[in-house]
Amino acid sequence: MKRIWLLGFGFFSISITWSLYNAFVPFFLEKYVHSVALISFLMTIDNYFALFLQPWIGSRSDRTNTRYGRRMPYLMLGMPLAAVLTMLIPFHTGLFTLLLFMMLMNLSMSLYRSPTVALMPDITPEPQRTKANGLINFMGGFGSILAFGVGSKLYNSNPALPFIVAGAITLLCLLIVTRFIKENRDGVNPAAAAVPEAAIQPGMDRTAAIRSHRISFKSQLDRTTVFLLAAIFFWFVAYQGVETLFTLYGKNHLGLSEQDASFSLTFFSLAFVLFAVPSGWLGSRFGKKKVIIIGVCGLMAVFATVGLAGNLLMLRALLLTGGIFWACININSYPYVVATGTEESIGTRTGMYYLVSSLAAISSPPLLGLLIDLWGYSVLFYSAALSMAVALLCMLLIHGNKSKRLRRPL
Repeated sequence: MKRIWLLGFGFFSISITWSLYNAFVPFFLEKYVHSVALISFLMTIDNYFALFLQPWIGSRSDRTNTRYGRRMPYLMLGMPLAAVLTMLIPFHTGLFTLLLFMMLMNLSMSLYRSPTVALMPDITPEPQRTKANGLINFMGGFGSILAFGVGSKLYNSNPALPFIVAGAITLLCLLIVTRFIKENRDGVNPAAAAVPEAAIQPGMDRTAAIRSHRISFKSQLDRTTVFLLAAIFFWFVAYQGVETLFTLYGKNHLGLSEQDASFSLTFFSLAFVLFAVPSGWLGSRFGKKKVIIIGVCGLMAVFATVGLAGNLLMLRALLLTGGIFWACININSYPYVVATGTEESIGTRTGMYYLVSSLAAISSPPLLGLLIDLWGYSVLFYSAALSMAVALLCMLLIHGNKSKRLRRPL
C-alpha cells in the first residue's frame, strides 16, 4: 500500500496538469480562434501524440532494461520537460507560440504517461490491481480537485499562476517517485520474468532477450479485448467531449463566469475521488465487468438529465452523481484491460488502452464542437448520453469475465 500511495504522486501530477490544461487553455485559444469546433480540434493535439507515441512507448518499455528499471527512465526524461513547458504556456505571445508550447508540452507528456500507468501492475500482484488502481486514481482525482478548485482561484488572480504551480508540483512528484519507487526492488513482474521461455534463443542472455522480444498488437485482439476497447472508446468519447467543452458550455449556455464554470467541475472530480477506493473494492468483490456496466448505465442517465438542469445547484448535484458512476467505470477499466492479457504484455496493453482513449479524445471534442456550432450547446450532453449507450452495448457483448492465465516467472 505504501508503494502504491507513493506511485500515486505520478498520477497526481498527470491529473492536475491535464485538468488545468483542459479547463483554462480554451480561454487562451478563445482570444485568437472564434469557432468552437476549431478550438476543440486544437485541444486534441495531445491525443495525436498519444495516438502514435503512447502505444509505441508502452510496448518499448516492455523491452527496456536499465539499472533504473523498465518504466522509470521515461519518467525521468518526460516529467521535467513537461513541467517546464507547462509553465511556459501562459507566457505565449500569440497563437503561434501558444500552439508551439502546447505541442511541445503534449509531446513531453506522451513520453511518460504509459510507463507511469504500467508501473502500477508492475509493482502490484494481479488480485490487488483493481484496489491499487482505486488508490492511485484517488490521488489523481485529488489533483483534479486542486486544479478546478484552487486552480480557478489562482487563475482569477493571475492566469499564469495555475500553470506555474502545476509545473512545480510535477517536479516534486518526480522527486518523490524516483526516490521511493525502485522497480528492480519493488516489482512483482520484473523484465526478465516477463519474457516467455521461447523468446530466449540459445546463447542469448536475458538482457538481449528482453530487448528483442516483441509483442504484436494483433496477437492481443481477441473477442473480449476488441469489445472492451470499443466500449472504452465510446465512453471516452462522452467523457472527453464533456470535460473539454464544459467550461465553454457553462460560460456561453448557462451564463456562468469562467471561475464558476471551472469550479463546477470540482463536484465531478470530488465524487470521483471519494468513490475511487470503494469502486476498486467493488470491482474486486463483484467483478470488474459488472461494476463497469453499472457505471455506464448511471453516467448515461446523468448525461441525459444534465440538459434539464434548471439551476446551478441541480447541475452540480448531477455532476456529483456522475463522478460516482465515472469512478465505477474508470477505476475498473484499465485493470480489466490488463487482466485479459498476460504479464509480458502489460506495457503493450497499456498502450492499447491509451490508443483507443486517444482516438476518442481526438474525435470527440471536434465532433461535439461541430454539433454545438450547428445546433447550440444544448446538444452536448445528449450526444454524450448516446455515446454511453453504445459503450453499454459493447460491454454487453463481452461474454464471461475471466482473465488470461498469468505466465510464471522463469
